[in-house]
Amino acid sequence: MTTPHHIPRRFGRLTAVGAALTALVIAATGTAVQAAASPKTPEKPPVPSLAWADCQGGFECANADVPLDYREPRGKTITLAVVRKKAADPTKRKGTLFMQPGGPGNSGVDFVRNNHADLPAALRDSFDVFGYDVRGVGRSSPLTCFDDARYTRAVTEAKGVPGPGAFEPALREAAEFDQACADNAGELLPYVGTEYVARDIDLLREALGEQQLTYYGRSFGSYIGTVYAAMFPKRVRALTLDGAYDPVHYANRPYAYDRPQYLALDGAMSRFLDWCAADQATCGFGEGNPRAAFEKLKADLDAAPVPTANGGRANGYTLVYRLMFNINEGKVIWPALGAALRKAQLRDNTSFLLRPPSPASFDFLGPNVAVECVDRDYPRDLGRLKRNVTANAKAAPLLGPAMAYGPPTYDHQHATACVQWPGERVSRYDGSYRAKGSAPILVLGTTGDPDTPYRDAVALSRQLHNASLLTFQAEGHTAFGRSACATDAVVGYLTDLVVPASGTTCADETQPPSPTPATAPPGTTLSELRNGVDERVERIGTVS
Repeated sequence: MTTPHHIPRRFGRLTAVGAALTALVIAATGTAVQAAASPKTPEKPPVPSLAWADCQGGFECANADVPLDYREPRGKTITLAVVRKKAADPTKRKGTLFMQPGGPGNSGVDFVRNNHADLPAALRDSFDVFGYDVRGVGRSSPLTCFDDARYTRAVTEAKGVPGPGAFEPALREAAEFDQACADNAGELLPYVGTEYVARDIDLLREALGEQQLTYYGRSFGSYIGTVYAAMFPKRVRALTLDGAYDPVHYANRPYAYDRPQYLALDGAMSRFLDWCAADQATCGFGEGNPRAAFEKLKADLDAAPVPTANGGRANGYTLVYRLMFNINEGKVIWPALGAALRKAQLRDNTSFLLRPPSPASFDFLGPNVAVECVDRDYPRDLGRLKRNVTANAKAAPLLGPAMAYGPPTYDHQHATACVQWPGERVSRYDGSYRAKGSAPILVLGTTGDPDTPYRDAVALSRQLHNASLLTFQAEGHTAFGRSACATDAVVGYLTDLVVPASGTTCADETQPPSPTPATAPPGTTLSELRNGVDERVERIGTVS
């Protein structure tokens, strides 16, 4: 869905002060940058005033000014873009539902606009549906690290099958990325962490006149919700955390978080290839040995990249990058993946798996790295970094090597940048995640999730003081919108505060159809197939 008027892809960036790197490559025994203590607000920041204006399609848009640095609550501000659509039935209205996409780096404004029509009627009737672009993302002072030309060079030169000696070049490129962040977004960088995002949400809650927060967050949005609950437990009405993070591992033990994510992604790819071998007629890729065919395809594309329609080149890294996102859709996309792999094998550049990351992707990827480097406490030890990167690449041979040694883009490729991160991290949250005293919180985990491993949802449900875990037995990322069972549970919880019993299991994943679907079968929108063409548009499926 388009916005009412053209908005430049990048605008209004805060003036960079170019916090200098003391060295591009930190010695293995170098001293860690000391993270500042959590801010102690000396006075309450002003509540934003929201001047709503029509922005087409029944949506209203506004801007919200919040403190850049919560240690100076009445100092310099940053402007957040917000959107809402009022409850369809005012007689049933229960309040405002905050919708938070994954990422970091996805636009919350676009998330609401793109998904509102597909939300269950009970949610559209009961709530004003609200979203916003978090600081540093989208229309809210978007940060830039590598520019488009430099990012294009990085992903074009990356390999699907990195050779020996790949670690040192990856380390150097990550240091260049960090330097670009300091040069292009230095003033903003210390303040994009999730503690400040949670503080923004609490100010927006007040601005909307809500006594408590009603919230749905998926993927990284689940971590934002977790931090909010930890900081403001008494202000929680209902929090749904879908595709949940283990917050302790994510923030404080990052290598313990990274390894299961590598294994989850490769596990999903492995199960797809096993299905492909068992159902060659439907899959159409691999000629009896899809795993060997996939390994050969990566190497062949590295050796002879496929020219793309816009003059670019698609190689083995391109293939891995697209699979990393598209496999999130679950079993329903498997026939389409088989067909796209076969096209790639035939060097047909219409395959959606041969679309290199573009400037639209870079707008997502830059903040994705920067926010996580602010949030996460990686040890400043290059020897330990190399051991972990090497071990992860070896443990996840299908997709792991390209991720481990690629440029800073998505989750798996952050360690090399974050270990060398130059800036302060005053907005990082490092407190308890118990959220003691909160209302019941609903955690959802998908057993075959390739992006946020199921074990993370289990861990979060145990760490929270008052949480219920719902399990979706399925492939793919997140549950709401992909499972009628899970969707009904979420709707009942958000609208009527009916909490599913902990241990509830849903097992209604849409199975692979026999032919490759031209349109989405019931229970899905093939959203990640669409993402393979239209970049990072996050959509929630429509369940029948």
